[in-house]
Amino acid sequence: MMLLLERFLTGFMVVPFALGAATAPAQEREVVFSFTDERIVESSGLVVQPDGLFVTVNDSGDEGRLFAVAVNGDGGDTVGVSTWGEAEDVEAVAPWDRDEVLVGDIGDNAGRRDSVRVLRVPVQRSDRTVELETFELAYRGGPRDAETLLVHPVTHRVYVASKEIFGGTLFAAPEDLSATAVNRLEPVGPVLSIATDGAFFPDGKHVMLRDYGRAVVYAFPSLERIAEIELPDQDQGEGLAIDKDGEVFVSTEGQFTAVLHVTLPALLRTVVTPGSVTGPPAIESEPPYPGIQSREGVEMPESTSTERPFWPWFLTGWLAVGAIVVLMFSLRRR
Repeated sequence: MMLLLERFLTGFMVVPFALGAATAPAQEREVVFSFTDERIVESSGLVVQPDGLFVTVNDSGDEGRLFAVAVNGDGGDTVGVSTWGEAEDVEAVAPWDRDEVLVGDIGDNAGRRDSVRVLRVPVQRSDRTVELETFELAYRGGPRDAETLLVHPVTHRVYVASKEIFGGTLFAAPEDLSATAVNRLEPVGPVLSIATDGAFFPDGKHVMLRDYGRAVVYAFPSLERIAEIELPDQDQGEGLAIDKDGEVFVSTEGQFTAVLHVTLPALLRTVVTPGSVTGPPAIESEPPYPGIQSREGVEMPESTSTERPFWPWFLTGWLAVGAIVVLMFSLRRR
């Protein structure tokens, strides 16, 4: 009897966490293509180049290499691999130039790296070892784990969103990156807690960050949260890209996985990509997105986000676990 009770309580321990993480039904899967290269096993970070090439990198554990993928029917065939050798914890990729991207060697699960690296990597339709320009970044306030690297489409300023349970922070690099000195990352404001990737919309006035199941759109630079959408189901979604037309794509870890297209609600699309939708916006079933606006020339505030905090359900879950442990201990004593 005691053994059965312990098994029941052990299974019950996950309930508070599962309830806290539950979300509304996700979008239907709209597959753009699937990776066909067996070497792409942990796609972490995604970019769509102006010529339509999709670019991705593997998560930590791989050597330093970048995959350029062309869509061929329902398959994504690797047409070029840029290799540079050593990598510590590559987690992200962001657009930079027509033939270049920035790769973020920015992962730090243990919080031990005094500085992280951003690499300027050429995108090419051939396999070859490349020479890199490397930028060293350090956070004000000490090490942070991160999986999201952003480049503003107008100013080319680099941003990093930290990945933290109790609330992420968007950090800004200096306006001009130095390849010879450490670039200090300064906090801009709070954002999504467990951010796994993100990208700016083409106007530079809106930015989207994702976690494993949803995406949040912020006005920029105010970081006012204007919308949240549920993403299509994925095993471990860690990639998000926005192309030159404002179309949104997401990817996930795993071999031969699919890259999906995300359909934005009509009202939101008229805000983030003005002129992309003709005629009046469709009537939404939900109330209008609060505070939809974009502000030019607004200084970056220390905190303007109304991001829903992660900690309440997490704390509740652990309190429930504590109560269960006490109950099990008292039953053992009997």
